[in-house]
Amino acid sequence: METRHYKNYKDISTEEHIAPGTPLCAGCGGLLALRLAHKVLGRNVVIVNAAGCFTLLSVYPYSPFESSWMYTAMACAPAGAQGIRDALDILIKKGKLRDDEDLKVVVLTGDGTANDIGLQSTSAAIHRGLDFYYFCYDNEAFSNTGFQMSSATPFGSKTNTSFPGKSNPEGTIQRKKDLFEIWRSQKPPYIATISPSHSTDLSSKFEKASMIKGPKLFITFSPCPPGWSYGASKSVEVGKLAVQTGIWPLKEAVDGVVEHTVVPEFKPVEEYLKTQNRYDHLFEPVKQVGVINTIQKDVDDYWKCYPNNGK
Repeated sequence: METRHYKNYKDISTEEHIAPGTPLCAGCGGLLALRLAHKVLGRNVVIVNAAGCFTLLSVYPYSPFESSWMYTAMACAPAGAQGIRDALDILIKKGKLRDDEDLKVVVLTGDGTANDIGLQSTSAAIHRGLDFYYFCYDNEAFSNTGFQMSSATPFGSKTNTSFPGKSNPEGTIQRKKDLFEIWRSQKPPYIATISPSHSTDLSSKFEKASMIKGPKLFITFSPCPPGWSYGASKSVEVGKLAVQTGIWPLKEAVDGVVEHTVVPEFKPVEEYLKTQNRYDHLFEPVKQVGVINTIQKDVDDYWKCYPNNGK
């Protein structure tokens, strides 16, 4: 199922399906990823939006989407997607909707919903084999409510509920949940990680997934300027460093078989950590060498599982 369309930036459509000037934060990496994904999916899309940062995209009576949009609570977006998919299938079967008018059903959630609050309904939708896209913008915290820790928050970072102190100088002491492997345990046909910094990789994955029926997961690295504390113009640079250091592996699993789509340069993780003030306590007033080495070791240990250059 090899695709060859997206080889360079010129292959990406200039057509836009999300209008500019939304209420989201300047430099939101997740929004850039969604914008790129929508270019591949086209205009025949219905987005089922669980509560989170992206809820702010559509504030009645305004919406930046050219496609349809429905808002749900955090826990039930996949259930809403099931209802929409069923309705579309019935209309097609009755001849009231042409095949070319069919819509792609996309669940849009943040990492808090994807990893915890909405996991139950998501698991049930995967079990039923629901034909839908699941787009998780992973900014590694509950960002729109004040940047509290989520189970996607990485070890050694600080949030407003895992602030470094005497008893926990490293900040967050928990490890980030592995949503990719949680999904893979249920054997859906397609799972991928993406980043807005690697637009052709992202576009190729959505193109490949569009030829697959069933549950399809996309976890997008979503640099968050206000939460991670860096300049809004640096999101793509931060995304590139996450990939280049190996902290954010770009990979996919088709029918459970994992392949890395980008083999990183393996720069030291320090180069990535230093770009964001959520890690500044690891460098000032005293450098926490042990914590930084632990983060580096976690990355090294992950890639040792894929000795053939990530394939």
